[in-house]
Amino acid sequence: MQRILKALALCVVTLVPAVAAPVDAARALIARILSSRACQVEVEIIPRDAGRDVFEVETRGGRLVLRGNDGVAVGSALNWYLRNVAHAQRSWDGDNLALPAVLPPVPAKVRIASPYQHRVYLNYCTFDYTAAWWDRARWEREIDWMALHGITTPLAVTGQSAVWQATLRRFGMSEDEIRTYLSGPAFHAWQWMTNLEQWGGPLPQSWIDSHLELGRFILQRERELGMTPILQGFSGCVPLDFIRKFPHAKILRKKIWCEVGPGTAQLDPDDPLFERFGRAFLEEQTRLLGTDHLYADDPFHEGEPPDTSPAYLRRVGAKLYRLAADFDKDAVIVMQGWTIREGIVKGIPADKLLALDLTGQKWRETQAFWGRPWVAGVLHNYGGRAALGGNLPLIANNAPSLLGTPQGGRLVGIGLFPEAIEHNPMLYDLATDVAWHRRPINLLTWVNAYVYARYGRDLPSSQNAWRLLLDTVYSQPSSEPQMESPLLARPALTVRAASPWGDFRRDYPPAAVWTAWSGLLDDAPALGSVDTYRYDVVEVGRQALADLSLPLQREVTAAFESGDRARYLAARDQFLELGADMDRLLGTRREYLLGRWIDDARSWGTIRAEMDLYERNARELITVWGPDTPDAYLFDYSCRQWSGLIRGFYLERWKRFFAFLETQPASYRDDRFVRTSLRPGNDASPFYRNLDRWEHRWCGGHEAYSDRPQGDPVATARELMLKWKPVMSTVYPRFDWRKSEFLR
Repeated sequence: MQRILKALALCVVTLVPAVAAPVDAARALIARILSSRACQVEVEIIPRDAGRDVFEVETRGGRLVLRGNDGVAVGSALNWYLRNVAHAQRSWDGDNLALPAVLPPVPAKVRIASPYQHRVYLNYCTFDYTAAWWDRARWEREIDWMALHGITTPLAVTGQSAVWQATLRRFGMSEDEIRTYLSGPAFHAWQWMTNLEQWGGPLPQSWIDSHLELGRFILQRERELGMTPILQGFSGCVPLDFIRKFPHAKILRKKIWCEVGPGTAQLDPDDPLFERFGRAFLEEQTRLLGTDHLYADDPFHEGEPPDTSPAYLRRVGAKLYRLAADFDKDAVIVMQGWTIREGIVKGIPADKLLALDLTGQKWRETQAFWGRPWVAGVLHNYGGRAALGGNLPLIANNAPSLLGTPQGGRLVGIGLFPEAIEHNPMLYDLATDVAWHRRPINLLTWVNAYVYARYGRDLPSSQNAWRLLLDTVYSQPSSEPQMESPLLARPALTVRAASPWGDFRRDYPPAAVWTAWSGLLDDAPALGSVDTYRYDVVEVGRQALADLSLPLQREVTAAFESGDRARYLAARDQFLELGADMDRLLGTRREYLLGRWIDDARSWGTIRAEMDLYERNARELITVWGPDTPDAYLFDYSCRQWSGLIRGFYLERWKRFFAFLETQPASYRDDRFVRTSLRPGNDASPFYRNLDRWEHRWCGGHEAYSDRPQGDPVATARELMLKWKPVMSTVYPRFDWRKSEFLR
């Protein structure tokens, strides 16, 4: 046994790369961000401030000096300098890094310590809704973004398929059985969350191998910058095949999740196989990826335990922890607050659990997670649905107002848990900047500095535009506003939502978005070449057109029901024209291109069959999501306002619906087809059965969509603003936004 353990230790040393020294990692980060200006920067590693992460910024002898206790702290120092002194920015959606030849000096030394031990980042869903096809270069840029924004504790699941393969081999599963069990690459997140198996697969071996290598790179880079990644724990999910292979084990066949068969199997923590398999899993994960002692463990995620008694749930929690602690004496269980259960939490020692409050609101109903350390989070984006806005006052105040208070309990961190990223950068910049604030942030001051840094110019028109957006779309009462467009909805006369559980609610005056759009465009002569500005005029315009699509769709319905054919045809054509123009506007920016998403997916294939599998995964995730069943819940969950997707999928659906509608009498009604998911089901009528077949055929198609922007963003935005603003001015005064219908 001693020889085996020594050999295993040697394997860990061999397979997990060594990390760079903190000062070298920090210097490399600065070189990647500042390029030739990096030679003007000195980096120094300093001790923590009473156990807290800390950074300093000053100019000494004409050189910029950045200090911090690790690479993340130094990166945060650089980000502070860029925003507040150099008025520059690196973001998901373009960069403003046109720095002067000599870096501007810091007026006076700055020293800031974070009151939060943990700054957690990423949701399982982010790894698929956004990062499914990311390569090493894109991950490198994202990890740099994490360091600039003070992230200390990122979720890390890339490479998990190799861990599962190695573990399942030890339990007698064949290579074909293992790769069949593993989902397709666009659906890994839900397999790691124990919701499904098999869907979208079988998983090619080339993917397993390439993503083990990628996962190692991600972990090495995160670790050398001073981050502490969260890896997987074992909560009992095993292949359905285990019911056959281990007939005497206590394995429960779980209810199928959201109609995505064939279901999953849950190994009872009371069964001896639970410890055997869990130990093997942790051994293989450590051998392949190393460990940082944080283990994500969410038993019965979005499902029900076989026994809900407090005694059983406490036993489950105790066994989850004991499994991890027997393997790793420093183990800490990290548990999402989404479906957290008191009994399980109380079965884990208080100092050995970190609870993640994904929405920042679960603490209210859990007595601040029953005295356990917890993180106040932000969950803003569901499935990649675009929405310009949010609740910035809540983000600026939530964690700081709870810190050190009796009601906040053991609040030890903040977190960002978006299901998808790469848009709405202002919200995420604010949410991460909270890491360095003990008190609520003054939003007017903060937004002014943000806009100055984003554009590199402090211009009244742009500043006024963003202040107006702050007062309207960014001050909505909901922490997760949907703001959907009916252009993306499954077509019907009665359209209540574009996605399951979504809505069209607007808790702001939509005309304000047009005023802000116009104000931004006024600064085009000064800012027209700045990439971040060029993105913003498209993004604000996208929201303006998305808002306008709601009354235009309602007009189509009203016109049809009136029996006035000329009115109906004019309304139909206007609605479709708006959709086509929105597609054209989005096509001017790389961030909104369906073709880029598909090309990135296909790039991972080593043979044609793999390329086709990945393309199908890519198309399914953002449209039908799951299998073709009558009661499918998830189709259109990830409805996205993307160029190519609007033109090639959503408008095609509407055209088919209008062609059908024009064969029906004015008395036709379809509200009886709307299901609890707020949209017509796949078998609601012959029309929807045919539409369902077309949607799934589209997912298996290979028609080309542009992967490169077409046209000038600023010129196109100005053209469409001038074209559609008169329509808005005519329609909005007659529309009741609370009821989503015209005034009577």
